[in-house]
Amino acid sequence: MAFGLIPLEKRLKDNIRNYSLDQIFDIGVLSDYLDSLHRTTGISLLLTDRHGEKTVSMGNFVGFKPDTEHAPGNKIKVQNRTIAHLYVKEDEMADPAKKNLVDGLVITLTKQAEKAYEAAELSLYVDDLEKRLEKEQYQVKHGQKEDALTGVLNSTHFDNKLRVVDRSQVIPVAVVCANINDWKYVNDHFGDEESDRLIQVVANILKEEAKPEYIIGRCGGDFFNILIPMAEDEEAKDYCVRVQQKCLEFEDAHLAPSVACGFVLKYNVEQKLQDLLSDAEYEMFNNKFEIKNAPGYRERLEKA
Repeated sequence: MAFGLIPLEKRLKDNIRNYSLDQIFDIGVLSDYLDSLHRTTGISLLLTDRHGEKTVSMGNFVGFKPDTEHAPGNKIKVQNRTIAHLYVKEDEMADPAKKNLVDGLVITLTKQAEKAYEAAELSLYVDDLEKRLEKEQYQVKHGQKEDALTGVLNSTHFDNKLRVVDRSQVIPVAVVCANINDWKYVNDHFGDEESDRLIQVVANILKEEAKPEYIIGRCGGDFFNILIPMAEDEEAKDYCVRVQQKCLEFEDAHLAPSVACGFVLKYNVEQKLQDLLSDAEYEMFNNKFEIKNAPGYRERLEKA
């Protein structure tokens, strides 16, 4: 995961909104169960999803239109969020015996939904733990130099390289700061796997457009810093333009990568690269403002 493992309790609370009814229940099995109950008791049953779309109907509900806002019926909830509505005809609910059966059915469906949802999320949580462990093992294997997700230098080793370049008194040196635009939008809409893939896509573009002597580090969740020793005139600018163009050319079902870039140059050996990073970051934020307010930016992001 990009920014650390989310606690299971928070996952359970937040992720239920992303589940559809058929991801929690086996609709075929549920339909058979409600049909058997209808034939045995004569109770007419209509189950809808959270939005009122009919999922299972047993009995005569011709002309009935669910109104989940004003007449929600019996709510089926998981993590205090409604996932389904169970409707029963009013005249049938007047029978105490049938009402008790319906109340019991709501409790049963709620418990089954909670168990199914928690089992699904626990499985995903274990997968995330295993991936995290694999990344940690990768870091150990590679001497803590490379970022496990992207293969570029991790923040610590990038800082080491930065100090080496400073001590070498090489000039000029270009300092580039690159930040993924709207990483959080992708994480909120498509989850950790796709937001991690976005970081990988951008990192690969940064590597592909770089020369062998470029020093690239992932220095934050969606932040990258790049050093270009002995930078030629316009080299840093051309690199940023190529990276941004490659991002624009990349699109798939979920990702429409966009990167804001800023750069400054070290011309004096007395200057410290660490101090110049903040200047490059300032230029990056200016570029981010321009990109995110440019015509078509939001449409491209939301289209993906």
